[in-house]
Amino acid sequence: MKHSTNPQTRRGGGPALRIGRTLAFVLPVVLVLSGTLAVARVNWSGSPSSPVLTAADASAPGASLRAAARAPQDVLRDALLVELQEEDPGVALTHLQQAVDERPSLAKHCASIARSLGKAAVRAYGPTKAQSYARPVCDTSFASGVVTAHR
Repeated sequence: MKHSTNPQTRRGGGPALRIGRTLAFVLPVVLVLSGTLAVARVNWSGSPSSPVLTAADASAPGASLRAAARAPQDVLRDALLVELQEEDPGVALTHLQQAVDERPSLAKHCASIARSLGKAAVRAYGPTKAQSYARPVCDTSFASGVVTAHR
């Protein structure tokens, strides 16, 4: 049996050629679909998806430009302090917990933010009412902020 090396007389090709043809068809389709999904997932609106950070953007004209140059934990702290004044410490603590759950990189700043909220709550509501909002967000940092501000 004589094998032909002429590509015109050879039909179907070997397994490597079939795999190559399959990859040549499938790979671009996979790349286009994954790229489309990645682009569709990006928040192109420029507004943050977290309601806590949106409160900081809405608090003052041009705040979003200043926020871009500041650390995320500072933006979050400021937004929560505004929320504490407009709503109550319970709402601010809930949003702090949500922000830490959504962005685990904020966890290392959680205690200091909660202490700041505790101190602000004492100034806004007095020590007794501020303590009534205490809950185990970031351990007991809110409560320690209340105690520190009350001394």
